[in-house]
Amino acid sequence: MSTSDPIRPPESLPLFTSLPPNADERPGRVRSTFRLLPGGAPQTSSERAVHSAPGGAAVDWAVVARFRSKASEVLTQRLGGQRMARASQEQLGRAIILDLLESETADAVAEGRPTWSLGEQQKLAGAVFDALFRLGRLQPLVDDERVENIIITGHETVLLELTDGSIVTGPSVADSEEELIEFLVFLASRSEVNPRPFSEAHPSLDLRLDGGARLAASAWTTARPSVVIRRHGLREVTLADLVARRTLSPVASSFLAAAVRARMSIVVAGSQGAGKTTMVRALCAEIGPFEAIGTFETEYELHLHELRDRHKIVHAWEARPGSGERGPDGRAAGEYSMDAQLSDSFRYNLSRQIVGEIRGREVWPMIKAMESGSGSISTTHAASASAALRKLVTCAMEAGPHVTQDLATSKLAETIDLVVHMHLETTTLPDGTCRRRRWVSEILAVSPGEREIGYALTQVFGPGMDGPAVAAVLPDEMRFLQRHGFDAAGFFAEAARSGGRP
Repeated sequence: MSTSDPIRPPESLPLFTSLPPNADERPGRVRSTFRLLPGGAPQTSSERAVHSAPGGAAVDWAVVARFRSKASEVLTQRLGGQRMARASQEQLGRAIILDLLESETADAVAEGRPTWSLGEQQKLAGAVFDALFRLGRLQPLVDDERVENIIITGHETVLLELTDGSIVTGPSVADSEEELIEFLVFLASRSEVNPRPFSEAHPSLDLRLDGGARLAASAWTTARPSVVIRRHGLREVTLADLVARRTLSPVASSFLAAAVRARMSIVVAGSQGAGKTTMVRALCAEIGPFEAIGTFETEYELHLHELRDRHKIVHAWEARPGSGERGPDGRAAGEYSMDAQLSDSFRYNLSRQIVGEIRGREVWPMIKAMESGSGSISTTHAASASAALRKLVTCAMEAGPHVTQDLATSKLAETIDLVVHMHLETTTLPDGTCRRRRWVSEILAVSPGEREIGYALTQVFGPGMDGPAVAAVLPDEMRFLQRHGFDAAGFFAEAARSGGRP
């Protein structure tokens, strides 16, 4: 504490300003007023940029943890089991933190101990509020628009992937492994709408955060607590935006836009972090604004339902993992699966059914959506476009012994029209830092046939020279895409230059 500043009442802090008259509505995200100290001196310009945010004075996180624990206990008592709107809970939380600060200040004055300065009070109040209602020490990183991904392997080992593709060292997010795990448990249980278990019995966590970021965490089954937070900076993105970023060529953009308008079913494949979700958002931007869209996800990532200016009618479903013992059908109590989502959706007069990430048995809801002829779009992890088909066959067979390889293969060959592969390249720069680049490396057309594998693949766009895919072969059955705006002349010209066959 410091005695250099006059004592100021806590209620004068910006944190405790009155809420607007429409406080029953949830306000926008309150950005943190403090920033974390770097673990060491930044070595590069990117690191200095991340660590140069205002408010560099230290926050005593042991004190923050103590205040958060007290505030959480009092808040639970005040609520008494009653449901309260989030905005009202936050207003009550502000009042509770105010009371705790007043009590602490009064005790310090009575005992002749130093008191906090106004700046210290503001940082402490903001830190406690973020720990209670947001992401605590992680909040400044999630708020930073320059940060795309946060990678944590142990409480003090943090890497930040920035929007320019560079990867830099970040500050510690806890003082111990135990503190990090304890906060993750608290975070998982806090959601009113969709709480998730996180314990030794449930050692993995997938959580949607306020603001749209996605958190994945593991503990007890990993050497150290592992956390990845993905911020989706590109939400309102179009294929034209991706062309400007050199993610794909103008001709490939024309082809994909026409394919979406023609209701072709598309799978976007690639490694983790390759930009698959961003590509799906860009593809969906080609859907008419008044087409009714249904999205089906384990956790919200597409967020099409938040893009009201672009998509007027979006019904967004999110899975619920359930808890407790499994019943005779193998489902946990309260579970709401992607298959159930899709079944419910057929009464919503949907024009499009967008099934999110396919990691396993979700492939069957994807197949059902594609069979409906709505022009569905999904993503999956795969090293290449052709590998995506083989991976999806394996996923389909996970449904049980009744699903043979021939059945899975034939279903996928009949329903998938295109596979778009996203390439991720990580380069180590001379100064020791890393940079990542992403681009479309391949677009394959899929059709039934080829007795040995059950489907035929045509490379419509093939790998370019250290960059986006270039035109190769256009199947005759896809020439109709010209009616939907496909630049066929540009395709054939590019194919001739690249050695492809028109």
